[in-house]
Amino acid sequence: QVQLVESGGGSVQAGGSLRLSCEVSGLISSINCLGWFRQAPGKGREGVAYVNRASGTTYYHDSVKGRFTISRDNPKNMVYLQMNSLKAEDTAVYYCVAHPWASCTGIQSLGADLRYWGQGTQVTVSS
Repeated sequence: QVQLVESGGGSVQAGGSLRLSCEVSGLISSINCLGWFRQAPGKGREGVAYVNRASGTTYYHDSVKGRFTISRDNPKNMVYLQMNSLKAEDTAVYYCVAHPWASCTGIQSLGADLRYWGQGTQVTVSS
């Protein structure tokens, strides 16, 4: 089992920044990739960013490229999402996600079938 605990959400004006953190615990050795998903009001969950734990290679949804940065700190078992130039359409509940033995490509395709989800943290961007 793997546990994911997010923190760092909040309210910010458009153009502002927030940094989300996710603490990973449990059977971490089974996790190859960590990611962030989000769910906006009335919409389905969508993948935002992913990072390979070993290589640090990152992947981003087109809507956040150039604005969001995902990173990981393996000794601390943490993953972060730095969000800059926030827009009203970034308003959503953000979830830290993982799936045993899945690559980042695999996590992107699993979507709602991902095994491990954090409790979510609300990000609200006002225009």
